[in-house]
Amino acid sequence: MISWNDFDKIEMRVGTIIEVNDFPKANKSAYQLTIDFGTEIGLRKSSAQITKQYSKEELVGKQIIAVVNFPKKQIADFMSECLVLGSVGNDNDIVLLSSDKPVENGLRIG
Repeated sequence: MISWNDFDKIEMRVGTIIEVNDFPKANKSAYQLTIDFGTEIGLRKSSAQITKQYSKEELVGKQIIAVVNFPKKQIADFMSECLVLGSVGNDNDIVLLSSDKPVENGLRIG
């Protein structure tokens, strides 16, 4: 169990995917995402293993939820700046967490 204070330290925000690129150097099939988190946070990049469930075209413009206050992580030749959240099925396919209605980029999840 974690405390409410621990949970409050995790900064989850809504962002809109504005660019999606293939990531051929990743160990597992993945995309490189550029995500807009609004004026306070700005643009962040992330790697996401979501190629089985999503095409690049359907991801552009999609609002997602991500943790924005983890340390950056080097993945091959790419620096991931946030952690995109999703549910993981038995077959390890990831389905993104998202807002069911459009909201302002950068809104905090709590």
